[in-house]
Amino acid sequence: MMDINIRKEGVVGRITLNRPKALNALSYGMCLKIEKALDSWKDDASIKLLLIDAEGDRAFCAGGDITEMYNTGKNGDFDYGRKFWRDEYRMNAKMFEFPKPVVSLMQGFTMGGGVGVGCHASHRVVCDSSQIAMPEVGIGLIPDVGGSLILARAPGRLGEYLGTTAARLGPADAIYAGFSDYYIPENEWPALIAKLVESGDPQAVDTLAMIAPESTFAKQKTEIDKHFAGESLSDIARSLTASEDAFSDETLKALNRNAPLSMACAVEIIHRVRGLDTIRAALEQEYRFTHRAMEHADFLEGIRAQIIDKDRNPQWKHKDLQSVPLIDVTSMLLPVKDVALEFGE
Repeated sequence: MMDINIRKEGVVGRITLNRPKALNALSYGMCLKIEKALDSWKDDASIKLLLIDAEGDRAFCAGGDITEMYNTGKNGDFDYGRKFWRDEYRMNAKMFEFPKPVVSLMQGFTMGGGVGVGCHASHRVVCDSSQIAMPEVGIGLIPDVGGSLILARAPGRLGEYLGTTAARLGPADAIYAGFSDYYIPENEWPALIAKLVESGDPQAVDTLAMIAPESTFAKQKTEIDKHFAGESLSDIARSLTASEDAFSDETLKALNRNAPLSMACAVEIIHRVRGLDTIRAALEQEYRFTHRAMEHADFLEGIRAQIIDKDRNPQWKHKDLQSVPLIDVTSMLLPVKDVALEFGE
């Protein structure tokens, strides 16, 4: 069975992720196939629109397939992971910059690498089962695949909150935070697909769109903006610790599960990207961290604890939210000179 089904239907170029038993996790080969399709269809006059969806009920794409990264990294080979990230990020940029309408249909889990495929489309659709998140700090990484740009553009300080807590977004929250644009019940998707394939007109998405339920995080904007306005992870932790209320307690519990170095760098990256505000700048900042993640950060330990041994007891390099020195953040985010990130044209 093909792990990804790429074909033309009518005037539409279709990409269907096809690893439902693996929650459509994105492999290195799938990244390259998506990029090849984008390159092929960019100047193809017979293609008016791209449509991206996935098989199965549980997930659009629950992340990247990182087992091989872990296995090679544990053996001291960091080049495979670095190449994976470089090539994936190049594909993410091409998806974001694609010159034709791109419709993505994201049911179930859309996390990590799935955000880089589905959430850079021009017409992003969610349904009742949708759960979108950037949970990378829980495995010793940072929000990447261009996710830092979405976080930087989120209302107020919601980006810092989502990037450090790894909180999940239902359909209304996904739209509020800027990871999606439209809410359409999943039982309407077959009709939508048929209209898109026939016409190639993304107006069909607007026609079927409905009003999503009210966003939970919109109601918490005051608390989020208050506590996550600091310049560093330490500032955020101090603000939360000083407040004795349910929001602060729950947020601190979430933060304490994740890698302190990753969260500290995530906050800094979001701040930088907010000023730069381009997809390429976001991916460049992210790559500075991921290039060093296996050798100098907590990625291998995070994967061990969450996926390999599953003991859920990672031993992070830094022991608490206020113990990450600024020099460690700076070192992780220095420009990469030996193998630079290139986007192609």
